[in-house]
Amino acid sequence: MKVLVTGGTGVVGQAAVTDLARRGNDVRLLSRNADEDAGQWKQGVEAWPASVGDAESVRGSAEGCDVVLHAAGIVSESPPESTFFSVNIQGTVNMLREAERAGVGLFIYVSSLGAADGESDYHKSKHAAEEHVRNFGGNWIVLRPGNVYGPGDEVVSLLLKMFRTLPAIPVINGGDDKFQPLWVDDLAMAIAATVERTDLNGRTLDLAGTEQTSTNDLIERFTRITRRDPVRVPIPGFLAAGGTAVADLIGLPLPVNAGQITMLREGNVIRDDGENALVTVFGITPTPLEDGLKKLADAQPEQLPDEGVGSLKRKRIWADISGAHLSAEELFERFRRGFNEATPGTVDAEAEPGTRCDLDQGATLTMSLPFRGNIQVRVQEVTANRATLVTLAGHPLAGCVRFLSETRGDHLRFEVQVYDRPANLANWFVMKTVGGAMQKRTWEGLVERMVSECGGAAADGVQQEEETLDEAQAELIEEWLNDLVRERKREEFAGADG
Repeated sequence: MKVLVTGGTGVVGQAAVTDLARRGNDVRLLSRNADEDAGQWKQGVEAWPASVGDAESVRGSAEGCDVVLHAAGIVSESPPESTFFSVNIQGTVNMLREAERAGVGLFIYVSSLGAADGESDYHKSKHAAEEHVRNFGGNWIVLRPGNVYGPGDEVVSLLLKMFRTLPAIPVINGGDDKFQPLWVDDLAMAIAATVERTDLNGRTLDLAGTEQTSTNDLIERFTRITRRDPVRVPIPGFLAAGGTAVADLIGLPLPVNAGQITMLREGNVIRDDGENALVTVFGITPTPLEDGLKKLADAQPEQLPDEGVGSLKRKRIWADISGAHLSAEELFERFRRGFNEATPGTVDAEAEPGTRCDLDQGATLTMSLPFRGNIQVRVQEVTANRATLVTLAGHPLAGCVRFLSETRGDHLRFEVQVYDRPANLANWFVMKTVGGAMQKRTWEGLVERMVSECGGAAADGVQQEEETLDEAQAELIEEWLNDLVRERKREEFAGADG
């Protein structure tokens, strides 16, 4: 079956595309950067660069497709370019018209739990879009998932990132408002099944996990998962609804916006007289919340240099070692297997229960940094004598660090290469003051440890070099890292196919 998917690069869409491809469907991915986005999958996914808000750009996208899965949407506005009307409503109308023009047999719309009677502008836009879907000339199905959480979602993942990195976190309206989260892979399975089913035409289906939670409950769970316990700062809902200006004033980002606060107050849960179609219609056993949060803890998205601010820096810290008792490969293997022991005492690579410390392909490492809390990196590349680690969401830097061990004539060189930008302006200030010096001392200490580990000596000591890359050089580094991330994702998604 051929399925056109909009929103295929978001939390929901990416998981849905992966599951659809795994089941043998051909997928056409519609997104602004579809040519690049489709490269995350090895096969079965073709690109259609377009924006759902632009009727002309989507024309032709549904040609030859059996199903349109419309998952594109926004939960907050960025006027004038991105509004609930232009994306959630008019974008849906544009896709419906294209589906009708192309003679598509089934239109599946991913709406939201609470769209029927929610008072937030977001829910009102979803409700309006649903009404347009019900007038579609072919078969249609509306799916209403609850709060979907997965790598990079805008509520639970943001709360986790804040929990790891901030000394204090905001708790809005007492933190007891209930919602019913749904692990993204469970929703992806339901979406893929919807594509295959022939008995669901004209139905509107509520989907959620079986457990209700709240901000306070999530805080308690994250305390166990991360071994951190930030101070809780109570914020009245009316103050939080003031938005970004108030968040800047108090110095804390907010995990929800004004519209989402309204949604929480309404109770984003399946009503007592409602039906959870995830269980009753699709027969899917929801992932327990505790298990889903543990998965989420190691699944945050990469934070690459093009997401940072300021100039891209390249830093090299190395030592040329004579009289080493180990080969370059033997030294690197010891380093790879004993990464936590190799790092200076100020860096703890066993910061959270069950944290991995070996540099294995695809591994997520969680480390504790002084004055920063817990940060994460992911191993994108490993060979016999090098490894490349990329920063993840929540890290103060956007970039990577590369470790190399190689033979240079009569010497063995162990080298650390860092390519990074500060993740935001606050981190730019920190790096300009104390952060940069701490980073250099960390890598100096690691190289010194490797000199000692191989039983040799470095006559010139630990050497350092730093330069600011020009625009062309920065683009080459960004392209290299994007290629590394895409290749890891292709391998990951291909593994899901098996």
